[in-house]
Amino acid sequence: HGRVAMLATMGYITPEVAGKFPGLCAEGLPFADIPNGLAALKVVPFLGWVQMFAYAGAVEYSSGLGEDAWGSRAPGDQGWKPPFFSEGTEETKKRRLAAEIANGRLAMMAIIGMFFQDGLTGSAWGDWALYTDSPLRAFESELGVQAPVGFWDPAGFTKDGSADNFKRRRSVEIKHGRVAMLATMGYITPEVAGKFPGLCAEGLPFADIPNGLAALKVVPFLGWVQMFAYAGAVEYSSGLGEDAWGSRAPGDQGWK
Repeated sequence: HGRVAMLATMGYITPEVAGKFPGLCAEGLPFADIPNGLAALKVVPFLGWVQMFAYAGAVEYSSGLGEDAWGSRAPGDQGWKPPFFSEGTEETKKRRLAAEIANGRLAMMAIIGMFFQDGLTGSAWGDWALYTDSPLRAFESELGVQAPVGFWDPAGFTKDGSADNFKRRRSVEIKHGRVAMLATMGYITPEVAGKFPGLCAEGLPFADIPNGLAALKVVPFLGWVQMFAYAGAVEYSSGLGEDAWGSRAPGDQGWK
């Protein structure tokens, strides 16, 4: 797969850089008129497919029909000894095969990326602006769309195009960000500025409460009650998610 992907990747790139063959691919079909990438599938004539499948079968047969996969040959040994690369010590051959495997993995990622972009934009290096049918267009100018990635949603949460769902997620993101900023400072501040004087609870000075996750083991029950009560008061005073599914803008908790 790695070797095929390397050839396929070069097959995408080479016609764009070096140009296409002169002459005819078939009667009335010059090579110059065959589009690059996936669009070529629509114009290749039947005998062209026959030639390609016949060649692939000949390669498979001459290489042992998978003898390296379930036979006596080493993985990747197709029986072909390329000039300059088949000689050398076992250590040299091992290093070359490792490099080939790494390049093959990269090529598999590259060709899938080219297929994906070609399918969406019509070109393996097509401009995102060409994918006019994307439901994500509705959110390209929203707050939070920032360079260098622009609108970034690798998990596809917004593919349904719902403005209500987008608003709720944006509100939740802002809230999580604010909590995370406070939590980060909560980790750092006691280490830098020290802890409160006095007692947190009977027999528990603030100075004896460890920083970070270890504090979870020593905070008394009433301490948890206070924290949850405070969080509830903040949620209630900020509108109980009014910015997520109500009339307020995302992040508007009512506090000025």
